[in-house]
Amino acid sequence: MRTAGLGALLLVAWNTAAAQLVTAPQDIIEWEVREFSGATRYRLETDDGQAVVKAECQNGASALYHQSTVDLTTTPVLQWSWGVSGVFSGIDETSKSGDDYPVRLYVVKDGGLLPWRTKAVNYVWASNQPQGTGWANPYASQAWMLALQSGVPEQPGALVIEQRNVRADFLALHDVDLTSIDGIAIMTDCDNSGQPIEGWYGSIRWLPATSSSTRR
Repeated sequence: MRTAGLGALLLVAWNTAAAQLVTAPQDIIEWEVREFSGATRYRLETDDGQAVVKAECQNGASALYHQSTVDLTTTPVLQWSWGVSGVFSGIDETSKSGDDYPVRLYVVKDGGLLPWRTKAVNYVWASNQPQGTGWANPYASQAWMLALQSGVPEQPGALVIEQRNVRADFLALHDVDLTSIDGIAIMTDCDNSGQPIEGWYGSIRWLPATSSSTRR
């Protein structure tokens, strides 16, 4: 392998549906599209027999999202893989003008009839914020950003496996102990910086807390 508007999405009422515990790229590419400021191009591609979703961004900002209820009491751990061609230069991700990410994956808890109670955790590959840091999204303070990777990758395009306990992250970042979440999305956006970027997404899995799986 070539190795903005987030607040609007957070105010969408997420319908409940049966969750898929394993979601392959072939399924992710069929998720619903939410466009904010121009379209990111998502397409399915295969490299060495492995399917991935490739995101190509040219002044765009659109997400692929899926409405589903996941029981965090049984499967609180989210595992996925992603990769980037590079990162953005000269941006401040804590500001609206720098709210761009080559890859991001986020989970949402619906606020129901009180949309301001909707909460989200955004796992991102940051350009400049240090790995492990978190901050409130400049467009929607109820969304918390968490940098799992930062800076130019050692191998551009190579998939990196991530694994997070979502229930623990909501407790740490939002001070709320959730028993379920209502939606998940991927997004590659570059509309604020105007810098073209490419990202890749592999399979997404929900796992029990005791799992140590590292499959792609």
